[in-house]
Amino acid sequence: MEFNNENAKNVLSVTQLNEYVKIILDRDSLLASVYITGEISNFVNHRTGHFYFTLKDEGGVVKAVMFKSSNSKLKFLPENGMKVIVHGRVSGFVRGGDYQLYADDMEPDGIGSLYIRYEQLKKKLESEGLFDRSRKRPLPKIPTRVGIITSPTGAAVRDMINVTGRRFPFAKIILYPSLVQGDGAPEQLIRALNYFNETNSADVVIIGRGGGSIEDLWAFNDETLARTVAASRIPVISAVGHETDFTICDFASDVRAPTPSAAAELAVPDTAELKRKFANVVSRMELSLTKKLELSKRRLDAAAKSRALTSPRYMIDDKRMLVLTASERMDNAFSMLYEKKRQQFALQTARLQALNPMSVISRGYSAVFLGDGTLVKSVKQVKEGDAFAFRTGDGEVDGIVTSVKPKERETDHE
Repeated sequence: MEFNNENAKNVLSVTQLNEYVKIILDRDSLLASVYITGEISNFVNHRTGHFYFTLKDEGGVVKAVMFKSSNSKLKFLPENGMKVIVHGRVSGFVRGGDYQLYADDMEPDGIGSLYIRYEQLKKKLESEGLFDRSRKRPLPKIPTRVGIITSPTGAAVRDMINVTGRRFPFAKIILYPSLVQGDGAPEQLIRALNYFNETNSADVVIIGRGGGSIEDLWAFNDETLARTVAASRIPVISAVGHETDFTICDFASDVRAPTPSAAAELAVPDTAELKRKFANVVSRMELSLTKKLELSKRRLDAAAKSRALTSPRYMIDDKRMLVLTASERMDNAFSMLYEKKRQQFALQTARLQALNPMSVISRGYSAVFLGDGTLVKSVKQVKEGDAFAFRTGDGEVDGIVTSVKPKERETDHE
């Protein structure tokens, strides 16, 4: 092969090649989340806490690593020869020049298919918001009716009844017997929960069973049951298996209890603790009432020692002074009002007097009145022979009209 300048442009270093392969692997969405089944070999539990191993089957092998942050959640310790299903992502390792599986979860292959179904259903319901904390209902503080859905036989039901009776014997326990494993179990569990909601016969419901394998607990991973639990109007406590067991029902419920006994403790209050709380409330109420009584007593004592009660004459004198002061103010106000009205009357009288024709006559003028007392303002009001009175300031002269001489009109001259 001959090298030239054109070929030189395409030459990659080993590191560049490995980095490029890693980028291609990281961008593949299928390789970002895969389930791989195989047999563990070359298992190393490193002093750092990380697991290093190889997965193999009849046709090949793949290297894998599981860091401490992930393997600390496992419920078992992997070992060589164990068939497992591993979840993780595939990526390249630049320094080694190979690819490997970065595992974040692992289950023995005997229950692998169930585990995958569980994870897929959990992811689906979680994406719908079925597990959101915001939609979960609070448990009642003091329930008087506790519904229990479980098998009528076994330690779980006895534990729940015993704990409930010991902590809060005032609560009525309503047991709805149901299958808790097997093909017909989910339908019976759903029917029981619907019964409590339709009859409203419980303040809180506990649903669960004792421990077992994932197959035994699988009824509580039913999708319809999970949706029924989430839709329940009555708060639901899920208590399935042991503390390390988690089911879909646990996530859909309002409260998850690690064990059936713990569920009973969560469902009802402790009578002794309630008594202590009530005693504290009573003490605070008594203290508050005592303080109020003391305050009222001090106010009453102060009122009893006031001059209004000890020396009522002083009270009367004070009121008398108030009356006198008010009377003086009223007199002053009336005098001012009277003077104002008197001045207004005098002004109106002067105005009327100025309009009185007799006032004009008294200044040297006279007026003529007909016999009926009508003031003569025009010659048109009289005719010959009419009687009239000629009134002056100092008397009156009667007479008869002998002639009427209207004033001639003045003509306009151009």
